[in-house]
Amino acid sequence: MTFRKISLMFLGAALVFGLGAGSVKAEFPEKPITLILPLGAGGSHDLNARVFTSILPSYLGNAMIVKLMPGASGQTGTAAAAHAKADGYTLIFTHNYYDQLQQHVKKLPYDTNKDFVSVAQLNSNDASLIVRADSPFKTLKNLVDFAKANPGKLKFAHSGVWGAVHVPAVRLFKEAGIKVTMVPYKGGGPSMRGFLAGEADFTLQFPSGIVSQGDKVRVLASGSKGMFKGVPSFGESGYSDDLGSMRRIIMAPKGIPADRLKKIQDALVKLQGDKTYKNMIKKIGETTNFINGPDYDKLRPGQSKTYKELITSLTK
Repeated sequence: MTFRKISLMFLGAALVFGLGAGSVKAEFPEKPITLILPLGAGGSHDLNARVFTSILPSYLGNAMIVKLMPGASGQTGTAAAAHAKADGYTLIFTHNYYDQLQQHVKKLPYDTNKDFVSVAQLNSNDASLIVRADSPFKTLKNLVDFAKANPGKLKFAHSGVWGAVHVPAVRLFKEAGIKVTMVPYKGGGPSMRGFLAGEADFTLQFPSGIVSQGDKVRVLASGSKGMFKGVPSFGESGYSDDLGSMRRIIMAPKGIPADRLKKIQDALVKLQGDKTYKNMIKKIGETTNFINGPDYDKLRPGQSKTYKELITSLTK
């Protein structure tokens, strides 16, 4: 066989394989998916995100990269996600207060009902009230009695106005009849760091944020009965037991192709049965009460109505 014939043979093969390769459609996701967190580093959202994004690639087929975008009580990151291309490569890991409450208290540069569709609720939990381990307050009653005798003297660290910590705190303070100085931060992580540094006397935090601090903090009242051994719940302490639950939700810009949305949702459903994932979530003190996107979307109108009524009652 001549060199020319050999060359033509390889050229033909290359064309055949090249055409064949070009005609094969790559499967989504072909590249990593960006998961925006509209909150700061080190908070419960960040901790939960680090857990599930470390295991999800096994079921999704590509990585999910966490991108922290705190600021303006969640508006910075939420706006970035709302204006992102609806191709499945940008998601947001947010919560019910940013999604359905904030629209009733401020003008937003987006409409969460028109701009987003639910991918899934990853889990939910209630916040507990904590002080530093060296605090003179041993019980919630101690703290409330001091606050009543010294209006505005105690400082409270929270993750942002009308956020997942601010709302239950305002409800608690109203029920207790106390006035405290509110100190806002860009997320649960920054608020925890400020509180530990002595910038505030107490705060509300979620289980993962509390567990990660070990013996640096003391829990005075838990979000629900039995959450922390030997610690009374708010209800057992004489207050409402439903001060406010945070639902951690993954959302996508509305318009995401149905097949891509389903691919992500299917991967998240499979994740719920992963033993490593369940063990890691349990280790950080969180739950696995998963709700898939279509079912969660049905809850959002009711949340909006409830929050509108809540805002009215709190701002009278």
